[in-house]
Amino acid sequence: MKDPLFGTARESRNPLRLLLPLAVFVAVLVAWEAVVRLRGIPPYILPAPSLIGATMIADWPLLSASLLTTLETTLAGLLLAVIGGVGLAVLLSLSKAVEYSLYPIAVVLQVTPVIAIAPLLLIYMPQDVAVLTCAWLVAFFPVLSNTMLGLQSVDRNLMELFRLYGAPVSQSASARLRARLKALWYLRRPAALPAFLAGLRIAGGLSLIGAVVAEMAAGSAGAGSGLAYRIIESQYRLNIPRLFAALVLLAATGIGLYLLLAALNHVLLRRWHESALDVES
Repeated sequence: MKDPLFGTARESRNPLRLLLPLAVFVAVLVAWEAVVRLRGIPPYILPAPSLIGATMIADWPLLSASLLTTLETTLAGLLLAVIGGVGLAVLLSLSKAVEYSLYPIAVVLQVTPVIAIAPLLLIYMPQDVAVLTCAWLVAFFPVLSNTMLGLQSVDRNLMELFRLYGAPVSQSASARLRARLKALWYLRRPAALPAFLAGLRIAGGLSLIGAVVAEMAAGSAGAGSGLAYRIIESQYRLNIPRLFAALVLLAATGIGLYLLLAALNHVLLRRWHESALDVES
């Protein structure tokens, strides 16, 4: 799937792709600042963007420590989701018995809201482990389902041809397993890469959401931890500029993560996959 932020090589060279959203963003900030100043809105109701920026600079030591905590949880949850999702998808693609046994459990974990699971995890696990588990739970299923979809999307004619020329000499279980692993590496792996990368982009944002939800569920037990706790703390103290500053950092983290994963998708697919090629090429 072509990413709208990168597009084809020709589209990526168009300066309007960067200038237009930047102009809209600046216009919104200017209008926000003007409304707050002209109407004399107090900062505990709606702080101006300039005050939010000043607060971010003044409180940077506190906010940066919280940002680092949330970022570590998000990246660790995403890494575990990739390892677990891809590993389980490979197992499910090799054996129908494993698929019938484990896939329903993965669906149950996905459809159960993480905000309902978080309090239980905080009871039975240390706080940092519970927060990491929430981030993993939310990010795991998109990687699993997309990778499975890619592994099962190989052209049937290619599979038949591969079986014909790579058929095992004996019909023993080990020979059949080697044939399946060979098909997995040479046919299913390239076919699954675009779907896996699409799932990875979704999982990146969801991992951040899972970390924030778990930190919020931790409440006062999360003192000194991530940005979600800073938001709750600022709300209780009516420090609305710091609340907005933490929110801006969370949004910037999500955008940065998405751009990083979209760039990875673009780099890996731009030379061979139909979705990333120029129409003229």
